[in-house]
Amino acid sequence: MKIPKVGLVRFRWSRAVPDGVKSLRVTLDRAGRWHVAFAAIPDPIPAPGTGEVVGVDRGVVVSAALSTGELLNSPGLRDTEKIRLLRLLRKLARAQRGSNRRGKAKRAIAKLRAREADRRKDWVEKTSTDLARRFDVIAVEHLKIGNMTRSAKGTVEAPGRNVRQKAGLNRGILAAGWGQLVTRLEQKAPGRVQKIDPRYTSQTCNACRHVARESRESQALFLCVACGWQDHADVNAAKNVRDTAAGHAVAAWGGRPLGGPVNREPQRDLLPVG
Repeated sequence: MKIPKVGLVRFRWSRAVPDGVKSLRVTLDRAGRWHVAFAAIPDPIPAPGTGEVVGVDRGVVVSAALSTGELLNSPGLRDTEKIRLLRLLRKLARAQRGSNRRGKAKRAIAKLRAREADRRKDWVEKTSTDLARRFDVIAVEHLKIGNMTRSAKGTVEAPGRNVRQKAGLNRGILAAGWGQLVTRLEQKAPGRVQKIDPRYTSQTCNACRHVARESRESQALFLCVACGWQDHADVNAAKNVRDTAAGHAVAAWGGRPLGGPVNREPQRDLLPVG
């Protein structure tokens, strides 16, 4: 390719470029790698036309739990890579500012971080494409990720509490690729992604609609205290997200939308919708 003020530059193809592309961008990432990106907007993925609706619950331990029972995880660094990263961070802390040793450690850390980001991006692309091809409607929780990952340090006068734990949670949320997944879904399946109010989705029993915090036995187990329904906690939440998007069980439960804070017995004179 010919870059203005630089000349002809060789590069390695990673995919075919569609016809009609007229512009490109050359960037340098934090790992010292050069990339060339051609400006092209791909066509959206057509809906399968099956009428299937899927709910997606995003979490830290399980990156994306589907209402079908599938548990999807964003790949991160391997155990050996995590150990190497920890050693590099210690070396960086001991190195003198401006030294060659510090610069070498920073470059090695950047390469590991870039490798982790590449794996997360690849997972997001494959997962979003798979969901867009399999389901007509994709329901996700409407999460304000920016607010959820805000620092808890506070100020000198009013310092925050559990700052280290909150920082670890923030890293887990960002590593799971919550925002990237929804963004790519909206781009690949425009008009087919529904954002659902996340309140009480993890505390509502998908079988009897009873809302109770105590039903969430642990991170992975949901055991309803009212009817005894048992399921994976994230899958149960994903099913609630799916039912809300599909409009199920609204009329059957006294007109209360799924996720409301009030437990109510079903009205016997009404028939379930859907």
